[in-house]
Amino acid sequence: MNTAPDVLSAPLRVRFDYTRSVGPTIGHFLTNLRARKLVGVRGSDGRVLVPPPEYDPVTSAALTEFVDVAETGTVQSWTWVREPLAGQPFDRPFAWALIKLDGADTALLHAVDVAGPEDIQTGMRVVVRWAAETTGSIHDIACFEPGEKPSTPTASAASTDEPVTMITTPVDLAYKHTASPQETVYLRGLAEGKLLGGRTDAAGKVYFPPRGANPTDGRPTDEVVELPDRGTVTTFCIVNVPFLGQRIKPPYVAAYVLLDGADIPVLHLVLGCEASEVRMGMRVEAVWKPREEWGFGLENVDHFRPSGEPDADYETYKHHL
Repeated sequence: MNTAPDVLSAPLRVRFDYTRSVGPTIGHFLTNLRARKLVGVRGSDGRVLVPPPEYDPVTSAALTEFVDVAETGTVQSWTWVREPLAGQPFDRPFAWALIKLDGADTALLHAVDVAGPEDIQTGMRVVVRWAAETTGSIHDIACFEPGEKPSTPTASAASTDEPVTMITTPVDLAYKHTASPQETVYLRGLAEGKLLGGRTDAAGKVYFPPRGANPTDGRPTDEVVELPDRGTVTTFCIVNVPFLGQRIKPPYVAAYVLLDGADIPVLHLVLGCEASEVRMGMRVEAVWKPREEWGFGLENVDHFRPSGEPDADYETYKHHL
C-alpha cells in the first residue's frame, strides 16, 4: 500500500509596516484623538456614528457633520482575554469591549483595564484613559477603565496644527505552514540542490513549483521531474521604487523564468547585468548560494544571471506569456 511521505512543516512569520492615507474623515477623527478629543459624524438618520465612517450606511452619501462625544460611555458587550498576544494593549489579562460613548449611537471597540472577568459587565460605565503621548492614532486611547470621571492626563497632548493624513500600521502574522506531499518532495529537492517539478504522467504539463493536482483535470501531479537550472525569461519588471526592507538597491529585475522542460515560469531575480539589458527570450542560469547556506526553499538560488547563450526563439516561450 502506498503511503504519503512525511510532510514538512515550519513556523512562518510575515512582518511589514503598512502605510496608508486616511482621508478627511478618519483624518479628522485621528487629529482630534491626538488632541485628546473624541468626535463622531452624524448620519442621514440622525444617529451619531463613532468611529466616523466616510459614507452614510443608509444613503451612501459622504458624511461631513462632525459631532463631539464624551470620554465616558457604557459597555454594550465584552469578552475576556485570558492569554494576551504580542502587540495587544496589555501583557496581562484584560477585556475587549464594545463601548457606546455618551452622545454616540454606535459602539467603539477597545480594551478595558480590569483585574478579572468578575470586574466587568454589560451596562458598566467606563471612561477613557489617554496615552501619555498622543500621536494621532487609535492608540492615543490607551484603554478604558471603570468610572465616570475623565482621567487627568499624565502628559500634554501633542501640539501641532498639522492634520493627520497618514498612518503606519505594523502587520505581524505568525502561523505554521504544512507542506503538501508534492511540495515536500520539491522542498527536500531544493535542500539537495535539485529543481523538482511535478506532472500527472508523461503526457502532462510539468509544473514548477509542483502543484498538488493538475488544474485542468484535478489529477494528482505525483510524477517527479528533475529540471535543469537554466531557462528563459518570459516577462519581467524593472523595480525602480525603494521600499522598507529592500535587500537590493534599485534598479533591479524581477522576472518570470521558464526552466527548460517546465510548462509554467517561476518568479525570481535576474542579476549579473544592467537592468536595461534584460529582455524577453534572454537565456539565464541559476546562481546558487554556498551549500552551507542551503535550506528548504527556493532562496537557495540566490538569483539568475545571463548564461551567454543565444536568445530563445519567440515560438519557444510565447504560450507562457
